[in-house]
Amino acid sequence: MDSKKFKVSSPRIKIIQKIYNSLMNPNSKIEFPKNQYKKFIKDVVLGTIERSELIEETINKYLNNDIDLKKTDKLLKIILFAAIFELLFKHNNPKKVVISEYILASEFFLEKVQIGYLNAILDKISKVLRKDE
Repeated sequence: MDSKKFKVSSPRIKIIQKIYNSLMNPNSKIEFPKNQYKKFIKDVVLGTIERSELIEETINKYLNNDIDLKKTDKLLKIILFAAIFELLFKHNNPKKVVISEYILASEFFLEKVQIGYLNAILDKISKVLRKDE
């Protein structure tokens, strides 16, 4: 899919924006306006935030030689956490779809080199978390 056709209304872009906003404004309420993907967006945003410790443990367990979360760009980290949340808890979404959707969405937020890095990391962890696919 061409990123120009990948609309800014993409659910993954909304997820990244909402998690980022929540981290920047921890006291603000997260709004979920009417949208055909509202339930999905809400599940992933709230799930990623609620399970961030588990996601971080998962990253440290399987990617400790590949990434240092303390030095990782905030947006890259948000995208990584949301994608790993989906890989862990949204089994109806095939891992290839999860990865490609986040890679496309990341084009709005990250540099090309970061996108390549994100792709490699997601590919590596998806093989562990979703061996059966």
